[in-house]
Amino acid sequence: MAWENQTFNSDFILLGIFNHSPTHIFLFFLVLAIFSVAFMGNSAMILLIYLDTQLHTPMYFLLSQLSLMDLMLICTTLPKMAFNYLSGSKSISMAGCATQIFFYVLLLGSECFLLAVMAYDRYIAVCHPLRYTNLMRPQVCGLMAAFSWILGSTDGIIDVVATFSFSYCGSREIAHFFCDFPSLLILSCSDTSIFEKVLFICCIVMVVFPVTIIIASYARVILTVIHMGSGEGRRKAFTTCSSHLMVVGMYYGAVLFMYIQPTSDRSPMQDKMVSVFYTILTPLLNPLIYSLRNKEVTRAFRKVLGKGKSGE
Repeated sequence: MAWENQTFNSDFILLGIFNHSPTHIFLFFLVLAIFSVAFMGNSAMILLIYLDTQLHTPMYFLLSQLSLMDLMLICTTLPKMAFNYLSGSKSISMAGCATQIFFYVLLLGSECFLLAVMAYDRYIAVCHPLRYTNLMRPQVCGLMAAFSWILGSTDGIIDVVATFSFSYCGSREIAHFFCDFPSLLILSCSDTSIFEKVLFICCIVMVVFPVTIIIASYARVILTVIHMGSGEGRRKAFTTCSSHLMVVGMYYGAVLFMYIQPTSDRSPMQDKMVSVFYTILTPLLNPLIYSLRNKEVTRAFRKVLGKGKSGE
């Protein structure tokens, strides 16, 4: 295996996304600002759900898991990118590269399945409200969330082992701002075509299965909402579900565009731009979408702020 020909002292070079021109310096600090807001937004969402007992429901538990995944995702890629840019160093060790790939794939895969679980939760809440407490009891909800993490971890392990089973005997310059296994496969001097085909099939399965659950869940939700007699109930159901559908659309749109394409059909700049969207902008937008469109989250935030002011 290629492990025998490579050592974990071998470094790769991350070419990054920014140079030191005035425009790129501005864009770098803009990305840092977005990272800071996304970090604080997702941390605040997790903290709010933990502190407010009225948010201790299956929907908000799953939302806290989504925020945790987004928080870990931006921390997997952005700090290393910022360190390399500010220090002038572009290197990343093989161990560091493998770690980035593992957590990156773990989080993307876990989020795929978690979004499906969240759609199922909305289906039960809207279509079977009287059975909701039983069907989505804490143990079941925790198991489904754990299952999402386990599936993502399995995918991460497989991708890391497969990626580093190939030989990298030529250029070690990765045309990206973090270690992403499709960008790494381009550098391999081994034949990766079979792995790419298997990877394509795995991506289809990992996307199609959750998307099928999401579509089936929301088809039933829409039919139920249409037949609701209460205008207030219809509005509340649509508001809650539309927030989730916006997140699903952003996430799956970027992932499909990024990973369904064969490696040979991709350009480094295209990879970077799409990666910026779903590694930086999506974690920023998720808490904003759920908080601005959700009265319960807004109420909890005001409640926490009120307690802080009263304690001063």
